[in-house]
Amino acid sequence: MKMILKLVVGMLAGALIGLYAPDGIVQLLLTVQVVIGQLIKFTIPLIILFYITNGIASLPRNSGRLLGRTVGFAYGSTITAGTLAFLVAVVVLPLLAPEVAGVGEESSSLAPFFELSIPPLFGVISALVAAFVFGIGISANRSETLKSVFAEGCDIIERLLSKVIIPILPLYIAGVFAAMAADGSVFVTLRAFGAVLLLVVAMHWVWLSVLFIVTGMLNGRSPLKLLRTMLPAYFTALGTMSSAATIPVTLRQVKEAKVSGPIANFVVPLCANIHLSGSTITIVTCASAVMLMSPEVGLPGLGDMFPVILMLGIIMIAAPGAPGGAVMSAVGLLSSMLGFNETQVALMIALYLAQDSFGTATNVTGDGVIALWMERFFGAEIASNPDSKA
Repeated sequence: MKMILKLVVGMLAGALIGLYAPDGIVQLLLTVQVVIGQLIKFTIPLIILFYITNGIASLPRNSGRLLGRTVGFAYGSTITAGTLAFLVAVVVLPLLAPEVAGVGEESSSLAPFFELSIPPLFGVISALVAAFVFGIGISANRSETLKSVFAEGCDIIERLLSKVIIPILPLYIAGVFAAMAADGSVFVTLRAFGAVLLLVVAMHWVWLSVLFIVTGMLNGRSPLKLLRTMLPAYFTALGTMSSAATIPVTLRQVKEAKVSGPIANFVVPLCANIHLSGSTITIVTCASAVMLMSPEVGLPGLGDMFPVILMLGIIMIAAPGAPGGAVMSAVGLLSSMLGFNETQVALMIALYLAQDSFGTATNVTGDGVIALWMERFFGAEIASNPDSKA
C-alpha cells in the first residue's frame, strides 16, 4: 500500500513539475528517468534467466502426472485469462477513454541533459532460451552446484529489485509525467488511468466468478461457498501484494475447501510461482490501453496478440515475488514484441503498480481452483496409496 501511495505522489509531483517548474528542473528529472530506464532494461533479461532457470531446475522430479497436469492447468488458465482480457479490452477501452490517442508518444519538447546507455548482456528471447537450456540441463544432470548458483542469482536480482529498482520507480514515473505535463497531455492520461484500472479490477472479479462457477458446477460443489472459503487468501494478498507471502493463508483455505493435505502442499506453493492469471489480465489490459494511447503502435488483432499472450504465460514463471515483479518481467517482452518505447514502458509500470494488490489477490484465489481440480484427478489415488508418486 505504501508503494501505491508513493506511485501516486510520483505521478502528481511529476505533473506539477512539468506544469510549473523551470525547464532545467524538468530536464534534470528526465535525465534521472533515462538512467533508471536503462537500469530496468539491463535487469530484465537477468530476471528471466535466473528466475526461469531456477524455477525449472527446482520442479520436483518424482511428481509425474500431478506436476504435469498442475502446470498445464496453470498455463491454460493464464493464457485463457489473457486472451479474454484482450478481447474485452479492445471493445471496452475505446468506449471508456476515446480521447487518449497520442498521449503515449515520447516527449519532443524537452530532452534530458545527457543519455546514459547500459546495454543488456543479452536479449529477452536469448535469456528465455538460455533459461530453458540451463533449467532442463540442471534438472537432468542433477547439478546441485549450478542449481545453487542460479538460486543465489535469484536472491541477488530480487534484492536489486526490492532495494533499488522498485523504490525508485516513483521517481521514474515522475519523469514521464513531467514530460507529459510539459507537452500538455497529462490530464487526458490521468483520466484514462481511472477507466483502465476500473476495467482491470472488474475483469479480475468476472474471471474469478467464471472459475468458481465452472469448477463448482462440474465438481458438484457450491461455487459461492468455495469462493467464500478462499476470501481470506484474497484479502491477505490485497495487503501483502505477494503470492509467496500469502502461501500460508492460501494453504489453510484450500484445505478448508476439502483438498487433501498432500495435494494442497504440492499445488499451492507451485502455483504461487507459475499461476498468474490475475497479473496476466492486468498486463494484457494495460498493454492494450497503452497501445490505444500510441498511434504509432496501434491495437493489434487477436492473431498478432495471441503469440504475445503465449509468451507472457511463460515469462510469468520468471516473475519475482516482490511487488511489481510481474510487470518487471513482462516489459522486456512488450518492448521486443510490441515495440514499446520508454514512455509506454513507464505508463505500463504505473498502471500495473496501481492495481498490483488486486492482481495478486486474483492469482492466489485462482490457485484454489487448480487445487480443487487436482484433488478431483488425484485425491482418491493418493488417499488409497499415500506413498504413490502421482
